[in-house]
Amino acid sequence: MDLRMMAFDSPLFSVLQHLHDAGDDSEKSVSAPTRTYVRDAKAMAATPADVMEYPNSYAFVIDMPGLKSGDIKVQVEDDNVLVISGERRRQEEEKEGAAKYVRMERRVGKFMRKFVLPENANPDKISAVCQDGVLTVTVEKLPPPEPKKPKTIEVKIA
Repeated sequence: MDLRMMAFDSPLFSVLQHLHDAGDDSEKSVSAPTRTYVRDAKAMAATPADVMEYPNSYAFVIDMPGLKSGDIKVQVEDDNVLVISGERRRQEEEKEGAAKYVRMERRVGKFMRKFVLPENANPDKISAVCQDGVLTVTVEKLPPPEPKKPKTIEVKIA
């Protein structure tokens, strides 16, 4: 209800109106996702990846056309989450009389993917190579545990 429509234009009524409206907004914001969450979700959805398992390693393959190594970050969080992120920027042309975009379909902006590493992945042995616009992150596997040998106990005769 807008109190100004009823000819209540005093500062006190405008403050009361603001407080009343703020109460409605707070109820909506509790259940609404944050802007950061929405931005990260969009960045993750727009970054497709292939994950392959080899006998001694895992490979994460992501298309990254036109990006330089400085635009890509590969990190490990919490010892078991592989994070691949970065930003693709639009080429800036600052010449007068430069071409204007008629259509822009190539994606620009931030991208990110998170992968929970399997238990047998070695987070200390990760390598990343970007060749011909394809990023390949290789995570070596831990060696399989050696089978425990049965312990022989000598039987003494009493």
